[in-house]
Amino acid sequence: MNSPNKTIIWFRRDLRIEDNPALAAAVKDGSVLPVFIWCPSEEGEFYPGRASRWWLKQSLTQLNQSLKSLGCPLVTMRTESTLPALLQCIDAIGATRVVYNNLYDPVSLVRDHKIKTQLMALGVSVQSFNADLLYEPWEVSDENGHAFTNFSAYWEKCKDLPIDSVTSLPPWKLVAATGVDVIHRCSIEDLGLENESEKSSNALLSRGWSPGWSNANIMLDEFVERHLAEYAKNRRKLEGTTTSLLSPYLHFGEISVKKIYRTVRTKQIQWAKDDMSEAEESVDLFLRSIGLREYSRYLCFNFPFTHERSLLGNFRHYPWQSDEGQFKSWRQGRTGYPLVDAGMRELWATGWIHNKTRVIVASFFVKFLLLPWTWGMKYFWDTLLDADLESDILGWQYVSGSLPDGHELNRLDSPEVQGHNFDPDGEYVRSWIPELVRMPNEWIHHPWNAPKSVLVAAGVDLGVNYPKPIVDINTARERLDDAVSLMWKLDRTSRVAKFGGTDEVVADNLMEINTLEIPVVIVKKEASCTSSSFDQRVPSYYNVKNNSRNITPRDVDGQRPIQANLNNQVETSKMNEDTLSTAESSSGRKRSISDSLYAVPNPKFSSAEENSLKEHDSYASVGSFVRKWQEADKLGADKEEEDIDVQSCIDGDRPSKRSS
Repeated sequence: MNSPNKTIIWFRRDLRIEDNPALAAAVKDGSVLPVFIWCPSEEGEFYPGRASRWWLKQSLTQLNQSLKSLGCPLVTMRTESTLPALLQCIDAIGATRVVYNNLYDPVSLVRDHKIKTQLMALGVSVQSFNADLLYEPWEVSDENGHAFTNFSAYWEKCKDLPIDSVTSLPPWKLVAATGVDVIHRCSIEDLGLENESEKSSNALLSRGWSPGWSNANIMLDEFVERHLAEYAKNRRKLEGTTTSLLSPYLHFGEISVKKIYRTVRTKQIQWAKDDMSEAEESVDLFLRSIGLREYSRYLCFNFPFTHERSLLGNFRHYPWQSDEGQFKSWRQGRTGYPLVDAGMRELWATGWIHNKTRVIVASFFVKFLLLPWTWGMKYFWDTLLDADLESDILGWQYVSGSLPDGHELNRLDSPEVQGHNFDPDGEYVRSWIPELVRMPNEWIHHPWNAPKSVLVAAGVDLGVNYPKPIVDINTARERLDDAVSLMWKLDRTSRVAKFGGTDEVVADNLMEINTLEIPVVIVKKEASCTSSSFDQRVPSYYNVKNNSRNITPRDVDGQRPIQANLNNQVETSKMNEDTLSTAESSSGRKRSISDSLYAVPNPKFSSAEENSLKEHDSYASVGSFVRKWQEADKLGADKEEEDIDVQSCIDGDRPSKRSS
């Protein structure tokens, strides 16, 4: 007997059949309509790059095949606005409910809040589920109910919390809703995820990767059985299969993070019984990488401004250098530092680089070149196969020192030293820089120091067929020290000006103390009794302040700070507009985008770059997000926190913490 209930399952980045809570809820009672809606205009400046779109296309193809075998093929639609497309589907089948799985990036928070509000106003039931995380961002807080801004503290708290062990089994059969024929749908090919000029490059990706949820399970099994035990030892190697390679599968939701966690923990228990203590470190490090992915979502949800500016408020005074020429040299792998150049060339050619390489090239970008970290973040988003906005934000903020537990501000890692540590034989460099293929191991990571006879024998003509270093390391050190000093000087001057009425002694003390400006957000609130416990919450902007921690210049170098008791005097009395909710309000965000150091330039691309990026402006300003916030604000959302429906780090080792 047919049930009158008709449910739309809205697929996004949860492209799997197994352990998909929204799909499981949809098929419990009545017929279903699985739909994927592609809306490039809503992606704004974070329109996916070529490699990422290729992966999405392959993953959708396998998902459609799986759903079709269950009796209900996937409906794919290309549109200029998601909401009208959903309304068309609702009208076509007479749907009474829409279900989907939660997303946490700024773009999705705005869109999902708007869609849920308007659908509910029309009488459509809307429900969302957690399919992406071990813990929802509003479930974890410190003892004061504040959002964590330190990963280690966050992860320690998470490890003490229970994990939902319920697994949503894949359905045996789907009952397809009637009326689908009137929907303006298109084929996966017609979504436009891949144009003709990209197909030749994308063909190379298929040689090394097999997207799709069933392939994700194969990758997990292979990693756990063959590579997990030696993960701690091998993860520092820049070549070969030394990490799990699960990050793109996780980004597109082709595998559940809970399944990965359970599988690894089961193996850990088995090894403990077999007394394989050497494997314990590998498991702990891998689970820590899972925690980093969780933390990336946590930060983006509770601090939704972090896609465009640093978590630490002090960085508003940092003197970033907007040098588009150096930005181009870095992108093209023409910096003159072999390890950096090899990493950037591999990234462009394959859409993939090892996490350690990501840290190396990112650190060079922000510390040697002093380029804004948002430029590098956006370039990674455009080029990485596993491009994941939240993980991208976390990684770049961490390396730039923009997080309380990030890299030390004065930390300058030598690519030469890193080359000897992580590529001692130079094989990685030689595989991506043919100009240096005949350089001896002794000089492969610093050819500028090689004797002329060695360069001649290797066929290297510095400045001709391989560039000289874009900046000398000693000069880079001086520039970095000057930039950090200037930031603190401007920051202290700003605080003194803010407290213009303070006496001379207090002003002098303020001018001698460096204070980390860390926003504080209260995240632990009681859920509304009228809301579903499954529905996603909106990040709240109430009870927000700046938590200013006093440090001295010696803190930056890892030495013990001088104690001071001026916290109450430097604490901001008004709400920090940086922490306004993405979905709830934009009224406080009035700054001019044209004045922002974080607007990414539109560089002169090479012909290869133009072919890959010509469909969109890959380096747009952040203005699109402000417009979306303004649009969301017009919805008149309730200003009380409510329950509403609304990657990469998985393979990464954590660099050393900020010592202060």
